Amino acid sequence: MRARQVLIVLGLTAASLASAGAQSHQVQRLPPVGSRAPVSSYAVARVYPHDPRAFTQGIEYRDGALYEGTGLNGQSTLRKVELATGKVLQQVAVPPEYFGEGITTWGETILQLTWQSQLGFVYDRNTFKQLRTFKYMGEGWGLTHNADAIIMSDGSASLRFFDPKTLTETRRLLVTDAGIVIRDLNELEWVNGEIYANVWQTNFIARISPATGRVLGWINLTGLLTPEDQQRGADVLNGIAYDTAARRLFVTGKLWPKLFEIRVSGPRAAGSGQ
Repeated sequence: MRARQVLIVLGLTAASLASAGAQSHQVQRLPPVGSRAPVSSYAVARVYPHDPRAFTQGIEYRDGALYEGTGLNGQSTLRKVELATGKVLQQVAVPPEYFGEGITTWGETILQLTWQSQLGFVYDRNTFKQLRTFKYMGEGWGLTHNADAIIMSDGSASLRFFDPKTLTETRRLLVTDAGIVIRDLNELEWVNGEIYANVWQTNFIARISPATGRVLGWINLTGLLTPEDQQRGADVLNGIAYDTAARRLFVTGKLWPKLFEIRVSGPRAAGSGQ
């Protein structure tokens, strides 16, 4: 997440983000003091257009298409997007009383969370017809999956695992680095046996062990957007998608005019002067 209260000016892209109590929220230092997890940099392989009005909550690449969930009450959507052009090929609106959140595919379905309503939606992946809903406790932020489970973040330092058939919670995983809990876990992606997680209000992606919750490494994405893009109202980094077949990693953010294909490179020890 997290837009806590959002002021949209004239229906354009300017957003003022705060939450109940979020004004006093202290951005955590990453990597934390004492971390020995390597920090990687990146190279931009390609830049694609992205809808600058999309308050991106989650993206996923599947079978040649990019799926995207967007947020804000009255503006939340589920979309199928043409990667090369950013054109929205298919879209369904989330009922206006709900603030849309993260998405993931499972088989021939797409799951989508809502922020504070404790309600998720299950859609047919081809038609976007809503098939059913499901309930969970607390807030919904990000979603991904592996072969066995749906994995969810809720803005805390814990990841939740759900049975894909019943959508009931089966376990929780506390995420730490150097014994320090890593909170504000947001958009998620399963990449080569690891869980990648955006950390809200930072330019970092954490690479997390799904077995232990330990952070295996960090990716520092500082500098992706130009100062001009940021001045036009682009918000925080929040979007990770992985093309398993072609081994392509995509990232974007809320209200970003661009989606980036990146190559992760140059891991080095935290604290080495990055």
